[in-house]
Amino acid sequence: MILAITLSLSGCNGRYSILDPAGPHAQAVMWLWWGMLIVGSLVLFGVCAIWWYAMRKPHKKYSEDEVKGVTNRLVVLGGIALPVACITVLLGFGIPIGHSMLPWPSEQAIKVEVHAKQWLWEVHYPAQNIQLQDKIVIPAGVPIDIHVSSEDVIHSFWVPRLGGKMDAIPGRTNVLRLLGDKPGTYGGQCAEYCGLAHTKMKFEVSVLAEREFSLWVSQQQKEQASSE
Repeated sequence: MILAITLSLSGCNGRYSILDPAGPHAQAVMWLWWGMLIVGSLVLFGVCAIWWYAMRKPHKKYSEDEVKGVTNRLVVLGGIALPVACITVLLGFGIPIGHSMLPWPSEQAIKVEVHAKQWLWEVHYPAQNIQLQDKIVIPAGVPIDIHVSSEDVIHSFWVPRLGGKMDAIPGRTNVLRLLGDKPGTYGGQCAEYCGLAHTKMKFEVSVLAEREFSLWVSQQQKEQASSE
């Protein structure tokens, strides 16, 4: 039992763990996940308890009207009221969290274009004129708008410790808001099966302090200008 608990807890951190957030959006996703787990567990235990009670309860003959009454109550409470209540609570938390990950025109954010193809990620900073591959560098505490597109099939852009997922769809550009609070390097992964090398379609997101990011931008611009 102790070994099982230890192994379970070891999966709560690391490069791809949503339970070890490094930004406010990922933290909101984490709390939503915990809420769904707790509510789902309570519903499961409740259903199991009712089932156990029904199995252990002494049997007796019921009239046809009594059977219909019990059946109707189960349908109304378990089949309608409970799902509606759970979905309402979930949407009450999930919609604001989803809105927080969307770009808002009034906010100042750095634009990063990410173009997916089998099996790599092309990264372009249009304002800074920087090109990268399988790597994104962002400043800490600054909102980043990731403009995601695809060249071939549907991919999915996902940095678990920084935010939610966003599909990359051919012929369309979707936008995801990222915000990292903690400097460090975080793993990204294509979260939509896209072919034989899907598992190798990874990338990294480096979060730097603002001053370090400015120095990095200057260095990249000089290197790319000299190579042209």
